[in-house]
Amino acid sequence: MSTTRHRTRDTQYRSYLHLKWWPTWLLIGLMWLLARFPLRVQWWLGKGVGELAYRTLPRRRHIAEVNIALCFPELSRAEQVSLARRAFHSNGIGILEIGLAWFRNPAAFLPVTRVHGLEHVTRALEKGKGILALGGHYSSLDLCGTLATRFVQADVMQRDHNNALLNAVMTRARERHYGVALSAKDLRGLLRRLRENRTIWYATDQDYGRKGIVFAPFFGVEAASITATSRIVERSGCAVLPFSHFRRTDTVGYDIYFHPPLENFPTGDDIADAALINATIEQEVRRHPEQYLWMHRRFKTRPGPQDPDLYRKDA
Repeated sequence: MSTTRHRTRDTQYRSYLHLKWWPTWLLIGLMWLLARFPLRVQWWLGKGVGELAYRTLPRRRHIAEVNIALCFPELSRAEQVSLARRAFHSNGIGILEIGLAWFRNPAAFLPVTRVHGLEHVTRALEKGKGILALGGHYSSLDLCGTLATRFVQADVMQRDHNNALLNAVMTRARERHYGVALSAKDLRGLLRRLRENRTIWYATDQDYGRKGIVFAPFFGVEAASITATSRIVERSGCAVLPFSHFRRTDTVGYDIYFHPPLENFPTGDDIADAALINATIEQEVRRHPEQYLWMHRRFKTRPGPQDPDLYRKDA
């Protein structure tokens, strides 16, 4: 396992005993403590965290409202604002669920978890080329990703946290459940695990700048979309299998979905490939749009260098 970890990571806790790390340790301790609370209480507390963020983080609120206005122009202004507020509530719950994913046994939540489409995983693995589980930044990402590993042996690609101690805790926690927590930059490790017929959580639904991208529609808006997925499939022959997960709205619990693999992918046309991936993620977001990470500047990079910044207050 150590051969596939990103070389700059230090996950040894003894490396973080200096006084400067004590505030982070206090945060980790609070997360551990809150993770002891029942799930229903977690949701209630998380909604409160989200409401506080909605009221005190005007920049993030503005980003969410711009994204929602762009993606749901059919909604009235009041409906768009309501959706943004509910998205903050949902992502607040997601923050609390990080502690559950890091510090609780996922078996505790299996009685309230329903998994759909495992047969698609089984059939794809029979081909022996591995699976890219095409995820998205749904607010239940951390906990539902961990829950999914109770049904599917999987690895995860992650963007390492800027705080080295939080990154150490996150990586160690994920590797208790996933096989390997690969750095998002570790392409060799990714290809190696695919050759071993592994399933790897992989997301493309953020704006990573101008390098290695094309522009393809996401909710009808041209969005910077990476082409790496096509290159990975070309080199590995793996399946790209959409993966989504949501909190239930009728009771406390979770639904996890594994969908059929994308057909005839890649096509040889990077724009067509990116459009298919974006449409696949969009379809899942529309199930529960309030459970998506709208606070990210998904449309930050514009097709033309003179195109206006969509997130400027006066844009």
